[in-house]
Amino acid sequence: MDRWEEINTYAVRWIREAGERILASQKPLQIETKSDRNDLVTNIDKETEQFLIGKIRTTFPDHHILGEEGFGEDIRDTEGILWIVDPIDGTVNFVHQKVNFMISIGVYENGEGKLGYIYDVVRKELYFAEKGKGAYFNGERIPLLAQNRLEDTILALNPYCMVENRGIDPARLAALVRDVRGTRSYGSAALELAYVAMGRLDAYITMRLSPWDFAAGKVIVEEVGGVVTDVFGRPLDMLGNSSVFAGKPGLHEEILKRYLKGQE
Repeated sequence: MDRWEEINTYAVRWIREAGERILASQKPLQIETKSDRNDLVTNIDKETEQFLIGKIRTTFPDHHILGEEGFGEDIRDTEGILWIVDPIDGTVNFVHQKVNFMISIGVYENGEGKLGYIYDVVRKELYFAEKGKGAYFNGERIPLLAQNRLEDTILALNPYCMVENRGIDPARLAALVRDVRGTRSYGSAALELAYVAMGRLDAYITMRLSPWDFAAGKVIVEEVGGVVTDVFGRPLDMLGNSSVFAGKPGLHEEILKRYLKGQE
Protein backbone atom coordinates (compact mmCIF):
# COMPACT_ATOMS: atom_id res chain seq x y z
CA MET A 1 0.00 0.00 0.00
CA ASP A 2 1.54 3.33 -1.04
CA ARG A 3 1.12 6.42 1.11
CA TRP A 4 -1.74 7.91 -0.93
CA GLU A 5 -3.66 4.65 -0.74
CA GLU A 6 -3.09 4.62 3.01
CA ILE A 7 -4.23 8.24 3.37
CA ASN A 8 -7.30 7.52 1.25
CA THR A 9 -8.28 4.48 3.33
CA TYR A 10 -8.26 6.54 6.51
CA ALA A 11 -9.82 9.64 4.97
CA VAL A 12 -12.86 7.80 3.61
CA ARG A 13 -13.40 6.09 6.97
CA TRP A 14 -13.16 9.34 8.91
CA ILE A 15 -15.40 11.28 6.53
CA ARG A 16 -18.17 8.70 6.68
CA GLU A 17 -17.86 8.47 10.46
CA ALA A 18 -18.02 12.25 10.74
CA GLY A 19 -21.16 12.25 8.60
CA GLU A 20 -22.82 9.69 10.85
CA ARG A 21 -21.91 11.77 13.89
CA ILE A 22 -23.59 14.81 12.37
CA LEU A 23 -26.76 12.89 11.53
CA ALA A 24 -26.91 11.20 14.94
CA SER A 25 -26.29 14.34 17.00
CA GLN A 26 -29.10 15.21 19.38
CA LYS A 27 -27.45 18.38 20.64
CA PRO A 28 -29.33 21.66 20.26
CA LEU A 29 -27.74 23.83 17.58
CA GLN A 30 -25.71 26.73 18.89
CA ILE A 31 -25.51 29.21 16.03
CA GLU A 32 -22.97 32.02 15.83
CA THR A 33 -21.95 34.44 13.10
CA LYS A 34 -18.45 35.09 11.78
CA SER A 35 -17.68 37.72 9.12
CA ASP A 36 -21.34 38.84 8.79
CA ARG A 37 -24.86 37.80 9.80
CA ASN A 38 -25.09 35.33 6.92
CA ASP A 39 -21.74 33.64 7.64
CA LEU A 40 -22.86 31.05 10.15
CA VAL A 41 -21.02 28.53 12.28
CA THR A 42 -22.54 26.01 14.67
CA ASN A 43 -21.31 23.83 17.47
CA ILE A 44 -21.62 20.88 15.05
CA ASP A 45 -19.24 22.55 12.56
CA LYS A 46 -16.69 22.99 15.33
CA GLU A 47 -17.10 19.49 16.78
CA THR A 48 -16.84 17.91 13.32
CA GLU A 49 -13.64 19.78 12.54
CA GLN A 50 -12.15 18.83 15.91
CA PHE A 51 -13.05 15.18 15.26
CA LEU A 52 -11.43 15.14 11.82
CA ILE A 53 -8.33 17.07 12.87
CA GLY A 54 -7.86 14.80 15.87
CA LYS A 55 -7.86 11.76 13.60
CA ILE A 56 -5.39 13.36 11.16
CA ARG A 57 -3.00 14.52 13.86
CA THR A 58 -2.97 11.16 15.61
CA THR A 59 -2.41 9.12 12.46
CA PHE A 60 -0.24 11.49 10.41
CA PRO A 61 1.56 13.74 12.91
CA ASP A 62 3.93 15.14 10.27
CA HIS A 63 1.09 16.40 8.06
CA HIS A 64 -0.24 19.96 8.21
CA ILE A 65 -3.88 21.01 8.55
CA LEU A 66 -5.80 24.10 7.46
CA GLY A 67 -9.33 24.11 8.91
CA GLU A 68 -12.17 26.55 8.39
CA GLU A 69 -13.06 26.82 12.05
CA GLY A 70 -9.54 27.50 13.25
CA PHE A 71 -8.62 24.19 14.89
CA GLY A 72 -5.82 23.52 12.43
CA GLU A 73 -2.55 25.40 12.12
CA ASP A 74 -1.50 28.89 11.11
CA ILE A 75 -0.43 27.88 7.61
CA ARG A 76 2.00 30.23 5.84
CA ASP A 77 3.07 28.02 2.91
CA THR A 78 2.01 24.87 1.08
CA GLU A 79 5.12 22.80 1.69
CA GLY A 80 4.69 19.17 2.70
CA ILE A 81 1.34 17.36 2.91
CA LEU A 82 -1.52 19.72 3.75
CA TRP A 83 -5.09 18.72 4.61
CA ILE A 84 -7.60 21.49 3.85
CA VAL A 85 -10.75 20.78 5.84
CA ASP A 86 -14.28 22.18 5.70
CA PRO A 87 -16.35 20.27 8.29
CA ILE A 88 -19.68 21.55 6.95
CA ASP A 89 -19.79 23.41 3.66
CA GLY A 90 -23.24 24.94 3.37
CA THR A 91 -23.88 25.75 7.02
CA VAL A 92 -26.88 27.95 6.17
CA ASN A 93 -28.40 24.94 4.39
CA PHE A 94 -27.57 22.77 7.42
CA VAL A 95 -29.27 25.21 9.79
CA HIS A 96 -32.34 26.07 7.73
CA GLN A 97 -32.99 23.17 5.35
CA LYS A 98 -31.17 20.12 6.76
CA VAL A 99 -29.99 19.16 3.27
CA ASN A 100 -27.29 20.13 0.73
CA PHE A 101 -24.41 20.42 3.18
CA MET A 102 -21.08 18.70 2.60
CA ILE A 103 -17.92 17.57 4.32
CA SER A 104 -15.11 18.74 2.04
CA ILE A 105 -11.45 17.75 2.33
CA GLY A 106 -8.57 18.33 -0.07
CA VAL A 107 -5.14 16.78 0.50
CA TYR A 108 -2.30 18.68 -1.17
CA GLU A 109 1.43 18.08 -1.45
CA ASN A 110 3.69 21.08 -2.04
CA GLY A 111 0.73 23.02 -3.39
CA GLU A 112 -0.52 20.31 -5.78
CA GLY A 113 -3.90 18.69 -5.22
CA LYS A 114 -3.51 14.95 -4.68
CA LEU A 115 -6.81 13.81 -3.15
CA GLY A 116 -10.25 15.41 -3.05
CA TYR A 117 -13.34 14.35 -1.08
CA ILE A 118 -16.81 15.86 -1.07
CA TYR A 119 -19.33 13.97 1.06
CA ASP A 120 -23.05 14.72 0.86
CA VAL A 121 -23.95 13.91 4.45
CA VAL A 122 -27.72 13.45 4.08
CA ARG A 123 -27.62 11.51 0.81
CA LYS A 124 -24.48 9.59 1.88
CA GLU A 125 -22.90 10.27 -1.50
CA LEU A 126 -19.12 10.47 -1.82
CA TYR A 127 -17.35 12.29 -4.64
CA PHE A 128 -13.65 11.43 -4.71
CA ALA A 129 -10.63 11.96 -6.95
CA GLU A 130 -6.95 11.09 -6.86
CA LYS A 131 -4.54 13.04 -9.03
CA GLY A 132 -3.82 11.09 -12.20
CA LYS A 133 -6.18 8.22 -11.31
CA GLY A 134 -9.61 9.61 -12.08
CA ALA A 135 -12.67 10.73 -10.15
CA TYR A 136 -15.40 8.58 -8.63
CA PHE A 137 -18.96 8.88 -7.38
CA ASN A 138 -19.84 6.26 -4.77
CA GLY A 139 -17.08 4.05 -6.16
CA GLU A 140 -18.14 4.35 -9.82
CA ARG A 141 -15.76 6.16 -12.15
CA ILE A 142 -16.99 9.54 -13.37
CA PRO A 143 -16.53 9.88 -17.14
CA LEU A 144 -14.50 12.71 -18.62
CA LEU A 145 -16.52 15.86 -19.25
CA ALA A 146 -17.74 16.48 -22.78
CA GLN A 147 -17.87 19.91 -24.35
CA ASN A 148 -21.21 21.60 -24.82
CA ARG A 149 -22.56 24.78 -26.38
CA LEU A 150 -22.94 27.98 -24.41
CA GLU A 151 -26.66 28.16 -25.21
CA ASP A 152 -27.18 24.69 -23.69
CA THR A 153 -25.31 25.57 -20.50
CA ILE A 154 -26.65 25.23 -16.97
CA LEU A 155 -24.68 27.73 -14.92
CA ALA A 156 -24.38 27.76 -11.13
CA LEU A 157 -23.99 31.33 -9.99
CA ASN A 158 -23.75 32.82 -6.53
CA PRO A 159 -26.40 35.57 -6.54
CA TYR A 160 -23.98 38.00 -4.88
CA CYS A 161 -22.13 38.08 -8.21
CA MET A 162 -25.08 39.97 -9.67
CA VAL A 163 -24.90 42.95 -7.29
CA GLU A 164 -22.25 45.66 -7.26
CA ASN A 165 -18.94 44.17 -6.19
CA ARG A 166 -15.21 44.86 -6.37
CA GLY A 167 -14.49 41.84 -8.55
CA ILE A 168 -16.38 42.07 -11.82
CA ASP A 169 -18.99 44.19 -13.55
CA PRO A 170 -22.40 42.57 -12.88
CA ALA A 171 -23.54 43.64 -16.35
CA ARG A 172 -21.04 41.18 -17.83
CA LEU A 173 -22.57 38.36 -15.81
CA ALA A 174 -26.09 39.53 -16.63
CA ALA A 175 -25.23 39.11 -20.31
CA LEU A 176 -23.93 35.61 -19.60
CA VAL A 177 -27.09 34.72 -17.69
CA ARG A 178 -29.21 35.83 -20.65
CA ASP A 179 -27.18 33.67 -23.05
CA VAL A 180 -27.16 30.37 -21.13
CA ARG A 181 -30.08 27.95 -20.82
CA GLY A 182 -30.55 28.30 -17.08
CA THR A 183 -28.98 29.15 -13.73
CA ARG A 184 -28.93 27.40 -10.35
CA SER A 185 -27.70 28.15 -6.83
CA TYR A 186 -27.38 25.40 -4.21
CA GLY A 187 -25.73 27.27 -1.34
CA SER A 188 -22.71 24.97 -1.11
CA ALA A 189 -19.59 25.59 -3.18
CA ALA A 190 -18.45 22.01 -2.64
CA LEU A 191 -21.74 20.61 -3.95
CA GLU A 192 -21.71 22.92 -6.96
CA LEU A 193 -18.16 21.91 -7.84
CA ALA A 194 -19.12 18.24 -7.44
CA TYR A 195 -22.06 18.81 -9.77
CA VAL A 196 -19.73 20.37 -12.38
CA ALA A 197 -17.57 17.24 -12.16
CA MET A 198 -20.64 15.05 -12.66
CA GLY A 199 -21.90 17.10 -15.62
CA ARG A 200 -25.05 18.07 -13.73
CA LEU A 201 -23.83 21.65 -14.04
CA ASP A 202 -21.74 22.95 -16.92
CA ALA A 203 -20.05 25.84 -15.11
CA TYR A 204 -19.91 27.53 -11.72
CA ILE A 205 -18.97 31.12 -10.84
CA THR A 206 -18.64 32.78 -7.46
CA MET A 207 -16.76 35.86 -6.36
CA ARG A 208 -15.18 34.92 -3.04
CA LEU A 209 -14.27 31.54 -1.59
CA SER A 210 -11.67 30.34 0.90
CA PRO A 211 -9.36 27.37 0.25
CA TRP A 212 -11.47 24.98 2.32
CA ASP A 213 -14.46 25.79 0.08
CA PHE A 214 -12.75 24.77 -3.18
CA ALA A 215 -9.71 22.60 -2.35
CA ALA A 216 -11.49 19.27 -2.76
CA GLY A 217 -13.69 20.33 -5.67
CA LYS A 218 -10.72 21.62 -7.64
CA VAL A 219 -9.06 18.19 -7.55
CA ILE A 220 -12.28 16.41 -8.55
CA VAL A 221 -13.23 18.76 -11.40
CA GLU A 222 -9.74 18.78 -12.89
CA GLU A 223 -9.51 15.01 -12.75
CA VAL A 224 -12.46 14.71 -15.17
CA GLY A 225 -11.00 17.27 -17.56
CA GLY A 226 -12.65 20.41 -16.22
CA VAL A 227 -10.90 23.72 -15.66
CA VAL A 228 -10.80 25.61 -12.35
CA THR A 229 -9.39 29.15 -12.11
CA ASP A 230 -10.42 32.48 -10.70
CA VAL A 231 -12.86 34.54 -12.80
CA PHE A 232 -9.97 36.06 -14.74
CA GLY A 233 -8.37 32.72 -15.64
CA ARG A 234 -5.62 32.90 -13.03
CA PRO A 235 -4.59 30.10 -10.62
CA LEU A 236 -6.46 29.96 -7.32
CA ASP A 237 -4.82 31.14 -4.11
CA MET A 238 -4.54 27.99 -1.99
CA LEU A 239 -3.91 29.98 1.20
CA GLY A 240 -6.23 32.94 0.68
CA ASN A 241 -9.55 34.03 -0.78
CA SER A 242 -10.22 33.69 -4.50
CA SER A 243 -13.04 34.10 -6.93
CA VAL A 244 -13.73 30.72 -8.53
CA PHE A 245 -14.73 29.79 -12.06
CA ALA A 246 -15.08 26.09 -12.83
CA GLY A 247 -16.30 24.77 -16.14
CA LYS A 248 -16.20 22.16 -18.83
CA PRO A 249 -13.27 22.18 -21.25
CA GLY A 250 -13.85 24.60 -24.10
CA LEU A 251 -16.82 26.18 -22.35
CA HIS A 252 -14.56 27.62 -19.65
CA GLU A 253 -12.37 29.26 -22.30
CA GLU A 254 -15.38 30.61 -24.22
CA ILE A 255 -17.03 32.18 -21.17
CA LEU A 256 -13.71 33.60 -20.01
CA LYS A 257 -13.03 35.20 -23.38
CA ARG A 258 -16.55 36.51 -24.10
CA TYR A 259 -17.69 37.69 -20.68
CA LEU A 260 -14.94 37.81 -18.07
CA LYS A 261 -11.57 38.78 -19.54
CA GLY A 262 -10.52 42.42 -19.47
CA GLN A 263 -12.10 43.02 -16.05
CA GLU A 264 -8.91 42.75 -13.99
